Amino acid sequence: MPRFVPENCGGTVFKVIPFMKAYLALEDGLIFEGEGFGAEGEIFGEVVFNTSLTGYQEIMTDPSYKGQIVTMTYPHIGNYGINHDDEESFRPWLEGFVVKELSPVVSNYRSAMTLDEYLKQHQKIGIQGIDTRKLVKHLRDFGSKKGVLSTVDGDSRRLVQKAKDSPGIVGVDLVREVTCKQAYEYSEKLLDGFEWGDASEDGFDIVAVDSGIKFNILRKLKQHGFRVKVVPASTTDEQIMKLHPRGLFLSNGPGDPAAVPYLVETVRKLIGKLPIFGICLGHQILGLALGGTTSKLKFGHRGGNHPVMDLRTHRIEITSQNHGFIVDMDSLREEDIELTHINLNDKTLEGLRHTKHPLFSVQYHPENSPGPHDSDYLFTRFHEMVAQCN
Repeated sequence: MPRFVPENCGGTVFKVIPFMKAYLALEDGLIFEGEGFGAEGEIFGEVVFNTSLTGYQEIMTDPSYKGQIVTMTYPHIGNYGINHDDEESFRPWLEGFVVKELSPVVSNYRSAMTLDEYLKQHQKIGIQGIDTRKLVKHLRDFGSKKGVLSTVDGDSRRLVQKAKDSPGIVGVDLVREVTCKQAYEYSEKLLDGFEWGDASEDGFDIVAVDSGIKFNILRKLKQHGFRVKVVPASTTDEQIMKLHPRGLFLSNGPGDPAAVPYLVETVRKLIGKLPIFGICLGHQILGLALGGTTSKLKFGHRGGNHPVMDLRTHRIEITSQNHGFIVDMDSLREEDIELTHINLNDKTLEGLRHTKHPLFSVQYHPENSPGPHDSDYLFTRFHEMVAQCN
């Protein structure tokens, strides 16, 4: 049934939302019937969950979610609408969006449209009205699953079979689908948004390899004194060195790091030539370049409340995370590699550094978008490292 409330009242928007039937089916046979919103159609992806209480717009526009159907554990989503400033890229990248309840009331002075309108605009499918607690507990117990989200097919057996037959993300290079097509110089004017601070005239020129980079990572690099040249993930080490950078940043990104061997090889050749800082997928790529291996987590780390310990200071950071793969701790056998951070929930590796070469990386997101600000110091650490090497 559609929901009805008056049109607009002092920054609060009420909308009639005509829901359609929608179905979410997992490869292991679990099926949910709910109400579709956003676009109509059928999409496939790995079904995962995110425990953040806010920040649904940043989550939807994070390129790291390419190939995934994201379930929000917080039950009430969409209440503050969509605004330009909170986007992490120019479009949503997730395949589908699953919520307990889509708010019919949008109330925020920055809101430009509703979540339903935003998904329609970008041809993304959402489903609401299902038991997200049951779904998340199932994923937690049995691991992330391939799934299908459909508003056009209600046949349970057929949907489960479609989920089984879908490609999944293991071994698939999703980075090629989200990286920029050509190199560009980062400027806040590109985003037509608010200024977060300028790099000084004597700031350092660095190259950021775009494997699915987020806007707020670029803003943080600029805020901490860098002029940033963003290049596609396929850029070779020779092409990077021709730009004469003083440092190299390896961005976040989607999917399986082992499916991006060309980037691993590029980074391997640049170790010792440039100071390097990697986050999320960049951390995994650096781990592979140092001779380590990666593996897939049961259900991943996605949310804004993951506790991480710095093993040198024993300081605990509450971190924002979004990843399904990790660097295997025992695979890093080189004596000069120091393990710097560990996840306190499952004791997986969250950070590393090299004792001879100027490089370090973390598995989580220090740009805090969305999430806490505990890890902002890592950008300062990178700036200090680049300064010492130049």
